[in-house]
Amino acid sequence: MKYIVVLGDGMADEPIAEIGGKTPLAYAKTPTMDVLAKRSEIGLAHTIPEGMKPGSDTANLAVLGYDPKKYYTGRSPLEALSIGVPMKDTDIAIRCNIVTVSDDDLPYEEKTIIDHSSSEISTKDAAVLMEAIQKEMNDEIYQHYVGTSYRHLTIWDKGEVVELTPPHDVLGKKIGQYLPQDAKLREMMKRSYDILNNHPLNVERAKKGLNKANSIWFWGAGTKPILDSFEGKFHKKGAMISAVDLLKGIAVGAEMTNIDVEGADGTLETNWEGKADAAVKALLEDGFDFVYIHMEAPDEMGHQGSLERKIKAIEYVDNRVLSTVVEKMEQSGEDFRILVMPDHPTPIACRTHTSDPVPYMLYDSRVDKKFDGLYNEADAKKSGVVVEQGYTLMSKLLEK
Repeated sequence: MKYIVVLGDGMADEPIAEIGGKTPLAYAKTPTMDVLAKRSEIGLAHTIPEGMKPGSDTANLAVLGYDPKKYYTGRSPLEALSIGVPMKDTDIAIRCNIVTVSDDDLPYEEKTIIDHSSSEISTKDAAVLMEAIQKEMNDEIYQHYVGTSYRHLTIWDKGEVVELTPPHDVLGKKIGQYLPQDAKLREMMKRSYDILNNHPLNVERAKKGLNKANSIWFWGAGTKPILDSFEGKFHKKGAMISAVDLLKGIAVGAEMTNIDVEGADGTLETNWEGKADAAVKALLEDGFDFVYIHMEAPDEMGHQGSLERKIKAIEYVDNRVLSTVVEKMEQSGEDFRILVMPDHPTPIACRTHTSDPVPYMLYDSRVDKKFDGLYNEADAKKSGVVVEQGYTLMSKLLEK
């Protein structure tokens, strides 16, 4: 028996008048999901524990079977594991995004966040800008590290976990009231604008019509993480396929194998087919029992407020990943179970995460269930099946 999670990050949404009161998931053309739904268990799962913030960190921990209330120590420490940055017990890790703030003559506090991803900046371009930050701002207390795309890392020696606001929660707003209370962190963010705004690379990006990556933004502070081994916990040899440092970091902490796919970058132009092929190879040729296929694009499109592109991302999850995995697993004759779901909603209307329960679909190739509906938020709610503790879904998938 082989086990697969197909995770469309932020795929869930709310009804949208523009598409007839449907959600993007219900509106998208998803023929593979439609076929599987008729033979699956469909329901709702609460992936965000009460009292915790709705982030991909807590939600993906839950989907992987780790109770966030027990295992969560912050987002950035998980990303530090992926980047390979060793953390001391006294270190604090902080996410260091490169964002786009308004290029105007207003004081820094009066500027507005235009884009949390700086036109989905490439890792190559971001590394050039982070090198400038490192040269000007690294010292004995604060060290800055290159991550992936717009997502980078700062390690604060003997720091503290301070309250910080995610940049995707501040889109279109003046940033003053959302800046860190800590004076040094606030000063570094302001200084970064002076370093980056007129950097030659940003001047060239502006000429090409791309958003300048002209400020760092701190958020997601946390302490050194401690996760139990996935194989020790569930007795399955597991692999992670993702382009995002957060998911790769969770895999490192859980002692899973990270499978890198060439061209996988977490955007709408990611190597969708490469992820599907890598998952099948891991299961059928490389001896893995479990594969977690994470796709960031639906979440990114939600943050951008792009309805058309979010629908397209969901369709790609269906017809460029799920369809290939199902087809090749069926051809192999190997029994398999697939869990299809988002980690959290990222509604187009608010462009950030919410804590609402998410629809899940659990398919077993051996079972001919009959479900009178499709895989979407409304039909999942109609099913009456609710998993109150999302982290228990993994045990349900693995038949524990």
